[in-house]
Amino acid sequence: MGLKQRLDQRQVQKLILAPALQQAIKLLPLTNLELIEVIDNELSQNPMLEEDTPERKNGEAGEPLEPKEPADMAATEIRDERATGDAQGADGRDDDFELGSQFQEYFDDGFRPAFAEKKEAPSLENILSKSPSLWDHLNWQANLTFFDQTDRDIAQLIIGNINEDGYLSASEEELAANAGASVEKIRHIREKIKTFDPVGVASLDLKEALLAQMDPHKIDDEITRQIVETYLPLLEKSDFIQLAKLLGIGIQEVKNHVEIIRTLDPKPGRKYSQEKTFYVMPDILVTKEDDEIKISLNDEGLPRLRINSYYRRLLAKAAKENSDAYLYLKDKLKKALWFLRSLDQRDQTVYKVAKYIVDRQRDFFEKGIDYIKPLTLMEIAREIGVHESTVGRVVANKFMTTPWGVFPLKYFFHRSLVGDFGEEISSLKIKEKIKRLVEGEDKSCPLSDIEIEEILTKSNLKIARRTVAKYRKQLGIPPSHIRKRKSIMEGT
Repeated sequence: MGLKQRLDQRQVQKLILAPALQQAIKLLPLTNLELIEVIDNELSQNPMLEEDTPERKNGEAGEPLEPKEPADMAATEIRDERATGDAQGADGRDDDFELGSQFQEYFDDGFRPAFAEKKEAPSLENILSKSPSLWDHLNWQANLTFFDQTDRDIAQLIIGNINEDGYLSASEEELAANAGASVEKIRHIREKIKTFDPVGVASLDLKEALLAQMDPHKIDDEITRQIVETYLPLLEKSDFIQLAKLLGIGIQEVKNHVEIIRTLDPKPGRKYSQEKTFYVMPDILVTKEDDEIKISLNDEGLPRLRINSYYRRLLAKAAKENSDAYLYLKDKLKKALWFLRSLDQRDQTVYKVAKYIVDRQRDFFEKGIDYIKPLTLMEIAREIGVHESTVGRVVANKFMTTPWGVFPLKYFFHRSLVGDFGEEISSLKIKEKIKRLVEGEDKSCPLSDIEIEEILTKSNLKIARRTVAKYRKQLGIPPSHIRKRKSIMEGT
């Protein structure tokens, strides 16, 4: 069969995301802080956009504002520009300016740009500071300890393989192969690094890290050292009764030795951790006033945008004088209007999702966690008339402040279980009940998973024992025998 070229037509259907739609989709999952960054970036790139500030509304000192024009001046100018475009034979200008009629609130004809003198800001290098990392701190000590270049290179190799917890992530054999040195040489340098601040870094495991800290802390008790060297697995399981039998001492003595071990740092590298506390800014505010629940979007810090009238007038002049400038400004105006529309559409979608959550979880907002109901993305997407992925983008990384605290939107989406009478019960409600049962149990005789299952069944919450165990693990609650051992150790 021979190969040949031919030209034919085919009619197909395929989904194409227009740039404006892509922009609207990208704005949905952004938090307020991320949205501020996007808006600032758009302001720096598009001269047609400007921030609507009180100074620009009321006028600045030494910059009198132009007389206010009639309210319909924006529409009049657009009609004039369209007429000019027709006279010049420009194609497609009518359609472009029809967008302006939908965004009249973003036009301000009374503003004249003011160029105020700005004071020079201090250099960022003079106001920013950075705490030293664990690796910087260790390398600094290595440079003061190892004067031989070979030893210094090996020390840097070892330090480079230390993780954030302070443990060595590579074996001595691997380090020896990479450095071209003997294992004894690697071990000798590593032992010196273990004495650096923080003490115990470059250890291979928990036992080695704890033992390395005992001498600097002047812990010379033989039983304490024996517990770390030999019986650390029993200590991790809180099996203090067996530990007391093996050591031939009482429970109280075991408790005293364990208290000494607790003064040691199991993760020495965390002292120089670069992790920081992140504070969230709620995107949705839900307040209760009298018997009414009010919903509002948090716009604190978000710039209020409008179309720059100065460049819009330049656009009218360019339509008559400069075709290149006209095409450039027309494109910027079109992008500005679509950006404003995307912001409005984002706010409307977020508000719809928040309103449905509040309506669906009204009992939660009024009475508390015991009254929360199950909710899925598909359910809310069907109710507000959008795709499930759209709801997923809205829910991502957003927080809601409620009368009971600040919650991520994902908090309200969870699966349901069916009670004895066919009603839907939230899995979050069951977790809360398990947590309360454990908090109120007899510490000397804690509840087992089977006993918790029986109590929940009597409360019309019929779930399997393995489900109880799964929820207990998700809550970070140890098994009953571990809780009992801790209770004995604490003397309660």
